[in-house]
Amino acid sequence: MKVLLYPIFRLFWRVRIEGRHHVPKQGPAVVAANHQSFCDSLFIPLAVTRRVTYLAKAEYFDTWKTAWFFRAVGQIPVRRGGGDAAERALATAREVLGRGRIVGLYPEGTRSEDRLVHRGRTGVARLALECGVPVIPVGVDGTDGVQPIGSRRFRPFQRVTIRFGPPMHLERPATPEGAAGAQDQRAIDSAALRAFTDELMLEIARLAGRKYIDEHASRAEAAT
Repeated sequence: MKVLLYPIFRLFWRVRIEGRHHVPKQGPAVVAANHQSFCDSLFIPLAVTRRVTYLAKAEYFDTWKTAWFFRAVGQIPVRRGGGDAAERALATAREVLGRGRIVGLYPEGTRSEDRLVHRGRTGVARLALECGVPVIPVGVDGTDGVQPIGSRRFRPFQRVTIRFGPPMHLERPATPEGAAGAQDQRAIDSAALRAFTDELMLEIARLAGRKYIDEHASRAEAAT
């Protein structure tokens, strides 16, 4: 798919890729980017030589018209309804990382409709902590011009910039003296996850050249 699609993308869109050397050539890692268009999940994997696996809505696999494509580009179906969908998604991501692959995630949880980078959810930080993998921040700019939210068509000849930043690492914080036990450790871990996520989103915003706002993006119907 990369061999087929990469020349087409470079022909129809002015794609600029920066910092690609920050993506490790082997071993597990998480690629975390801002999310502004469905086609982010096409442009980002094409920007790196390794396979990037995304967790896609299972509804995309319910019909052969879209299922063949999502399987071909390495997407994994995850159902959102019923039970704890976030935990199921993280469990699937752990399996992929355990095989030494790269997982692509959007910490905002949904697409941004206001060209801002929003407060991130801590799932990416949890993977970094539990799996001991680096997180590669990615700033994406221009894909909302290629395919605005609500549009099913790609607009040609738009400029797209994808910037990869240096890997970020999260280690489990030490338990301070006087901590009562497991409950205190959970609180310490939770604070570390939040701090790491905030730092990650600020870096993503810097790479994307967009303003950061400390508010969660709304979950629009078109979100992926």
